Order: sequence, then structure tokens, then C-alpha cells
Amino acid sequence: MTDPFAEIVALLQPTAPYSKLVGGAGAWSVRREEYGRPFFCAVLEGSCHLAPDEHPALSLHAGDFVLLPAAAGFTMSSLAHGPVDEPAEPVRLPHGEIRHGRTDGPPDVRLLVGYCEFGAPDASLLVSLLPRLVHVRGEDRLATYVALLRDESRAQRPARDVVLAHLLEILLIEALRAGTGSTASPGLVRGLADERLAAAIKKMHAQPTQAWTVAALAKEAAMSRSAFFERFNREVGMAPIAYLLGWRMALAKDLLRRQEGGVAEVAERVGYGSASAFSTAFTRHVGVPPARFGRDLPQAAAHA
Repeated sequence: MTDPFAEIVALLQPTAPYSKLVGGAGAWSVRREEYGRPFFCAVLEGSCHLAPDEHPALSLHAGDFVLLPAAAGFTMSSLAHGPVDEPAEPVRLPHGEIRHGRTDGPPDVRLLVGYCEFGAPDASLLVSLLPRLVHVRGEDRLATYVALLRDESRAQRPARDVVLAHLLEILLIEALRAGTGSTASPGLVRGLADERLAAAIKKMHAQPTQAWTVAALAKEAAMSRSAFFERFNREVGMAPIAYLLGWRMALAKDLLRRQEGGVAEVAERVGYGSASAFSTAFTRHVGVPPARFGRDLPQAAAHA
């Protein structure tokens, strides 16, 4: 059976090459402007406050994991003391921890924070199909991975950075898979948690060449057209046909990246009756014509 989530993750090629251990003690605050970089935070010990620009503020506690697939600006600060007006520069302690606030004594909170990379050339389209924020709490499997991260980050074992990177990659996938609760922001994962919407989403992934309409998708979900349209928008964060178009474009970019056929063949494989109609849609959503996209990729790889 088609697994839309697995397909998205496989195309995204998530890795977590950049991470650091951060501690906070006393009153502290730090502001970041990320402009679309995927940001994650695993709370190893204690508690803190996270205020993303585009989401309600969160109190984070030990065992929590937060992923912002396309982070904008955000502020992190001490929980008990609240944010401070003029944050001091962080200090790197001898054992490698980046300390905010008071530098003497143990921290009130210890975090592993960092940035992901998505290897897919169509990452922006794929990220638009994910929740804008994933906050996972109370998941035993995920808490186990966070505990492993905590132990590994404290140790100085051989290949420590390699182990941390692989643990974080697993954690990213587990977080996306677990982020299906009512507190999750709209996106593919929340849509798949809805049994009726999941039936329609799986059909779109299994048969992307089908000439889907909202009425046909509503039938797959066993819902009225208007109820399906409203529920899909609320849970996934976009209209059903917009989601289908995004998925077709993601598939098309992957086929072009792997050079599996010319423009006409790719057009047919993603549900377009003509190469010209596909080229128009592709250019509108990606910014360059598919033929140019296919030509540019080998050149980019050669200069990498």
C-alpha cells in the first residue's frame, strides 16, 4: 500500500549535520533569524521557553522535541525568569557547551539544537507539504532517542559526531511521524492522522496521473464535497488540488533529477496530457522550465 509519509521522507533526504550542546542558567534570552532553515531542538534536561514568530509560544520540557521544517525568526529564553531585554553574548565552556546566562554552576536547561539539511533539489515544495511546526511530547520512542542523544553528547567516545548525526536523522523522522496530535500545525502528517482524509491523500499518491477533482477525492473520503474541502484545508493547510499539484511537481523534479525520461515522458508520468501543459505548470511553480531544470542539474553536480 502507498505510504505518502515514507515517500516524502525518501525524497527529502533529511540529514542533521549541524548541532551543538546549549545550556542556560538564570535569566537568559537568545534571538535567531533563520529565513527558512530547518531548525530542531531536543530538550535533554530542564525547561525553557520557545517563541517562534509564526506560532504560539511553547514551554519546552525534558524529553520534548521541536522541529521547524522552514523556520523563520524565533526567541528562546529561560522559563522561570522570562526573557531579558538585552541578551548577553553566550560563552563556550571548557567541555564544549554553549552557555547562555549565568556561567557558573550547573545549567537550568540543557538542549541539543541544530539545523537540518534536505538533500532533495525540490525541498521547498516538499517542505510545504509538511507541518510548519512539530512539537512532540510524551512519546516513549522519541524520549528514548532524546535520552540516547543526551548520553552521547556527554561522552567523548570515538565517532561521537557520527553517532549524533545518525541519531538525529532517526529523531527527525520519528518526530515527523509522531507529530499527528491536535496540537500539530496543519500539514501532511496531520492530514494522514485523519482516517478519511488519509484515504484521499493515499489515492493521490498511488495514482498521481488520475484526473482528480475535489468531488472525486471527496468520494474517496466518503464525505460531501464541501465538508471534504473545508476539512482538507484545515488539517493539511492547503486545498486538495493544490496539494496534488505540489506532489506532482515534487515527483517531476525527482524524475528530472534522476534523468528518467524527457519532458514529454515526465509529463505523462505525473498526470499531464501534454508536454506544453506540464511545462507551463512546472515553470510557474518551480521558476524554470523543466528542460532547463534537467540540463542544469548535471552542471551543478559537476561543479559541486
